[in-house]
Amino acid sequence: MFVALTLLASTEGHSAPIVTTFTSEVPVGELVPGADEYGPLDETTLVVPAIRDGETIGYVFLTSDFVETTGYSGKPIHTLVGIDTDAVLTGVRLVKHSEPIVLIGIPDSRIKAVTEGYAGLDLKKEAAAGGSAHDLDIVSGATVTIMVIDDSIVRAGLKVARALGLGGLSSGAAAAGPTKAIDMDKPVEVLDWQTLVGDGSVRRMSLDVGQINEAFARHGDARARKHPEKGAPEDSFIDLYVALVSVPTIGRSLLGEAEYRNLEAWLEEGEQAILVLGRGRYSFKGSGYVRGGIFDRIQLIQGDVSARFFDRQHRRLGTLATDDAPTFSELDIFKIPAGIGFDPAKPFRLQLLAQRPVGAIEKLFLTFDLGYQTPAPYLKSIAAQPQPQPEMAPIAQAEASESNELWRRIWVTKRLEVVVLGAMLLILTAAFFFQMQLTRYERLTFWFRIGYLTVTLFFLGWYANAQLSVVNVLAFFNALVHNFSWSAFLMDPLVFILWFSVAASLLFWGRGAYCGWLCPFGALQELTNRFAKLIRIPQYAVPWGLHERLWPVKYLIFLGLFGMSLYSLELAEHYAEVEPFKTAIILKFMRAWPFVLFAVAILAVGLFVERFYCRYLCPLGAALAIPARLRMFDWLKRYRECGNPCARCANECMVQAIHPEGNINPNECLQCLHCQVLYQHEKKCPVVIAKLAKRRRFEERTGIAKPAANSAKEAPAAAE
Repeated sequence: MFVALTLLASTEGHSAPIVTTFTSEVPVGELVPGADEYGPLDETTLVVPAIRDGETIGYVFLTSDFVETTGYSGKPIHTLVGIDTDAVLTGVRLVKHSEPIVLIGIPDSRIKAVTEGYAGLDLKKEAAAGGSAHDLDIVSGATVTIMVIDDSIVRAGLKVARALGLGGLSSGAAAAGPTKAIDMDKPVEVLDWQTLVGDGSVRRMSLDVGQINEAFARHGDARARKHPEKGAPEDSFIDLYVALVSVPTIGRSLLGEAEYRNLEAWLEEGEQAILVLGRGRYSFKGSGYVRGGIFDRIQLIQGDVSARFFDRQHRRLGTLATDDAPTFSELDIFKIPAGIGFDPAKPFRLQLLAQRPVGAIEKLFLTFDLGYQTPAPYLKSIAAQPQPQPEMAPIAQAEASESNELWRRIWVTKRLEVVVLGAMLLILTAAFFFQMQLTRYERLTFWFRIGYLTVTLFFLGWYANAQLSVVNVLAFFNALVHNFSWSAFLMDPLVFILWFSVAASLLFWGRGAYCGWLCPFGALQELTNRFAKLIRIPQYAVPWGLHERLWPVKYLIFLGLFGMSLYSLELAEHYAEVEPFKTAIILKFMRAWPFVLFAVAILAVGLFVERFYCRYLCPLGAALAIPARLRMFDWLKRYRECGNPCARCANECMVQAIHPEGNINPNECLQCLHCQVLYQHEKKCPVVIAKLAKRRRFEERTGIAKPAANSAKEAPAAAE
């Protein structure tokens, strides 16, 4: 069973409304003041009535039952919302999230305070303004998290209000009559830049330094005035353009024939694409997408629909096909996914989030909208069919029906990474199966290992973020009492493949296959230690008595986290920060300074004691070592003389996994294969040297070989 444990990742998935899971945690009076009890869940609308003296005075709903709420962590952000009969929010509570940006330095209370501030929001005004009638209160360092919370509260609230007819809002069911759609059969014309700008195919928003300073001055925060944008008022802050390039004429004109064909191949049925162009001192992309894969400075909004773009929905464009276009520093294509309700024939807006630093880590934020309407010549009228009154279905149910297709698309998107990881696993498997042939050559083995660890660190770690964690193990036990979705697990192809390979390798080689070769943080430790040796930093050999007593520390850490997870998985995730993986690998040291200091301190100790963290502190290593006791094979060869009298392998083992008597501890061995190099070494292993000397004497006596020029007897090297 424990092997199966390692196959599960800490992903969440559900296929039924889960609002009742959280209503027991929050008194109804906190969400709808005056209410004294919750009513039964309405299976049609998926809201819970808030009742006072037997009368319904409001309703409670969970945002993630109605809209996509995936945050920076890749997991849903669950928010309970109360609403009255006049479509005004009466109470909001953030009940569950797994946001790493929040967990690593921003107090949870601060995020909850912002969330609770949505009480009093009038959804009638939001409906009239397309969801932008309120100010966005961004918390520095949690931009994506706050944007997801804001978007989900407003969009889910509008869906509920319209479904229930609160505040006079209606569902807006489509009536019979003509409507518009993109005319894909219209003959394609290749137009120049000026024509495209003139007819509205390309829309522009230009902001200069003076306008930005004036906008932040009106913000109301005095700090904004003290930190103005430097430069002349007429200097450009950002010159932003957008175009719907999935329209054939617009796309072929701007991208050129070859790039447009690539775009068509990239887009699947129902998907659209926009081209965003920018120049000036402010980037519409920023750098957040490099760390977390989310473009947090722009989002597309159309009525109640919004789209936030991820790195897998993004492609860079080298140059425009129009000769008369200006020069841009940023040219990027973003895919609008199918199924979110986006209508390319209707107006939409691209919202830009502008930020201003006002302290060491504090920032203020404002939003600016660039409106877009597909020009009428590219549209055609179609006869609309009468639509029935829509039923409110939870987003979780909709996702359940589409999840299989989604994970397949993700696997296709990441096919290059999957192929590279597959090649890495095949190479490592071959190296283990043919280890005696490989380790016959000391330099080849050394450089093979250095090269492999370099690929592990840079590709698996810093590029693909495929760093396994003890949280994955803890999530298995949590999944025993919750619904587990294979589709959700398949959403991360590299983690899925790694866990399956780890499960198999535990039976063959123990924990060493992953810990010694495939762990990005382990690779970082070893490579930095190699550099330390290169510049002659002295190495410290931990005395065996102390070393043996420090081994259990990592098991105690794992058991502590495991016990904590039985009480609260979220609490265990907090304390799992004892793993520096998130800091050093996932976020690439872009975290609050205490976490960076901890990770750097671990690496600093590792300069003197090789693989210090792996030896004594790693709870993931402990979790893998326990089932590794079930391994069926013993691949590492030993001589009777190992340990008595020879101790060379024990002295040179990088993690001191070899006992003084010569036995290898499988719980601690990282399968580096160095002991197998020594096992066959003709100049370092006394047993091999003695065997070669005996064979040479035999060949000389029998005349097979001529006596050596110096006939002095060679004695084996002294055992160390």
